This record gives sequence, structure tokens and C-alpha cells, in this order.
Amino acid sequence: MMYNVLHILFLLLFIYLSVNIAYLLFVSVAGLFSKKNPPSISDQKKRIAVLITSYKEDEVIVNTVRSATEHNYPSDKFDVYLAADQLKPATIEALKECDADVSEVKFKAGSKARSLNFLLNKIDVEKYDIAIVLDGDNIMLPGFLEKINSSFQEGFKSVQGHRSAKNSNTPVAILDGISEEINNHLFRRAQRAVGFSSSLIGSGMAFEFSTLRDIYNKPGILDNPACDREVDFEMMKAGITIEYRDDAIVLDEKVSSKDVFENQRRRWLESQASHLKLFFSKKENIPHKNGNYWNKLFINLSPPRIIFIGIFSLIFVICILQYITHSNITGIEIQWWTLQFIAFLISMMIAIPTRFFKISTLRAFLYLPSILFSFIRAVFTMKSGRKEFVHTPKSFTEKTGSTDN
Repeated sequence: MMYNVLHILFLLLFIYLSVNIAYLLFVSVAGLFSKKNPPSISDQKKRIAVLITSYKEDEVIVNTVRSATEHNYPSDKFDVYLAADQLKPATIEALKECDADVSEVKFKAGSKARSLNFLLNKIDVEKYDIAIVLDGDNIMLPGFLEKINSSFQEGFKSVQGHRSAKNSNTPVAILDGISEEINNHLFRRAQRAVGFSSSLIGSGMAFEFSTLRDIYNKPGILDNPACDREVDFEMMKAGITIEYRDDAIVLDEKVSSKDVFENQRRRWLESQASHLKLFFSKKENIPHKNGNYWNKLFINLSPPRIIFIGIFSLIFVICILQYITHSNITGIEIQWWTLQFIAFLISMMIAIPTRFFKISTLRAFLYLPSILFSFIRAVFTMKSGRKEFVHTPKSFTEKTGSTDN
């Protein structure tokens, strides 16, 4: 009787994994056939407001703002705005030397949503066509704004840029950088290849200024730590296709330690849970539940990839025990689990840029068990309905990120 119950449970698990891995394999292959972006230079220039939010990021923010103000886009067509939350007086003084509009903000509960809301309502809505959202550690590579402008000139109303690792100084940072590029391939490049909207990533993204302001004036968003995901949801509700510019690159600092990784993933898991509720909320008026809706819902219901690694590790341990004890715990032959695991590996290998195929990456993979343990701890320490801001410390300022695909 107990074996029958176990067999049913493992069969359900096998089916669940098969559906998710089939999707990953499909989009991973589809990403190989994504169309190239058109020429990035347009004679017509949109007016752009670069919005930067910073919370206790004294070590990196001056470099970020200075780099943004020196960006190679016509100087009369863009301005840089910073919401400086809890920065040191010396940092504020250094920022005043940059050609940027710096506003010190003080909230009872600091958050990215509140900072963006402040900037969007401070600025004259008629002054800019596009709002670019950057985090305090982001560096736009040359041509970023030109490429965003080109996509808007084509008629797109929202564009996600290619966020890439700024640093690879630790094994954790290397793994985080690989994860970022896998996400770029699966949930941005591939989504556009099959006709769906790109997923937003939280920074390096562009919107019509007035549209973004309306979203950040929506009731409840200021208390939502998953505000980026709510913006993604609002784009989907409005029927706005989010373009992905693979060649518009913005560097982003990757986490360098397991403790920071755990805190960040805990925040992401909480954000995903909060975002998922929007799909089932009766308060959300979704005019048309089209393919884009169901695709985004499926993505949000899928487990993080590291969970697949944990599940397969456990299953192969069980299969070894079966062999030793001559029992049949799973009810499924090991070759089927192996085939499933190989399909998962292929989908991941396709999505990883070739620049990561080197010895340092192999060494970094040795940290996966430790990273998996940190992730599991993050799962069990999640806080439902969290409203306070969870800060991810940033300190890396060297421009060492590679962007070759």
C-alpha cells in the first residue's frame, strides 16, 4: 500500500517535471532563432529621463551617476535623475558635482517603488517621452540609449535592455552571472522569438514616461516589494508588448557571497509569490486572457531552476538506494529520470553564453551544493506579505563584465 502511494506521488512529480522541462527545452531552442535587432541609430531622438534609485549604495552610486551623465546620447535629449535614499553627506556632496538632478528622499520605509514614485511625480510629464529605470549599481554601455530610442521609434512602448554581469570576482558572482544570462535567453530573447512579450528584469528597462507614472501612482504599489513584477503585470493587462534589445547592454553587479545570495533570493521568492496573486485577484480587471497571459502565468508557476537540481539530486540518491536494497521506491526506471535530467541539462547548456565555458566556471559549479542549501534556507525563511525593503549591498565599481555572447 505504501509503495502504491509513493509510486503515484513520484509519477505526479515526473509529469510535473516533464511539462516544465519540455517548456524550458522548447524556449531554449527557440532563443537560438531570435531575430537580430535593427540598426540602432535613428535620426529622430526621443526625450529620455534616466531614473536612478539608490538605497545606502555610497560605494557605487557616484560612479553610476557620473557614467550615466556622460552617456553618448545627445545631451539636450536626456537628463539623469537620482532619488538618494539614506546616502552619506560626503556622497551627496560628490553627487552634486555630477550633471544630474539629485533629490534626497527620506521614507519611513524606504523602497524602490517610493523612490520611483517620487521622481515620476516630481518631473513634468510633458518634458520626456521615455523613462529609463536603473538601479544604483547599473552602468549603461555606449549606445544603450540610442538602441532604446530606435525601438521606440519603431513603435514599441516598453523595452527591456540586456542586463549583464559587471563582476565575476567570486564563484557565487559567476553563478549569479550565468543565471542572469540564462534568464535573458529563456525569458527575454526566446519569448520574443515565439511572439510573446519579454519579461522585465527590474532595471535597464524603458517605458513611456506617462504610462510608468500612472502605474507608480496605482494604489498599493508603494507597499509592494515586487513593484517591478507589478509593472510587468500592468504591461500585460494593457496589451503592451515588451521588446527585448539584446544589444542594449547595462552592467549589473552580481552578488558575491552566499549570505547576500540567500537574502536576495528570499526577496525574489517573496516577490514571485506576491506577483502570482495578481493573476488570481478579482480586483485586477484583465480584459483579455490571451496567450501572453497564460504564458506569463505558467512562467510564474514554474519552480526556480536550482530546485530542479535539488530534486534530481534527491531522486538519484533514491535510485542508488533502490539498487542497493533491491526495492522499487519511485516506480519509474532510472533511465527515464536520466533522460529527463539530460533534457534539462541541454536546455541550460543552450542558454549559457560560450564565454562561460572555461575552467573558472567549472570551479564555480563546485559551489552549487552550498548555493542550493542557501536557497532552501531562503525558502523556509520567506515572509508572506513583507512590505519592508530588503537591501542588497553593492560595492563593485570596476567595469569588468563581459558581454560577448
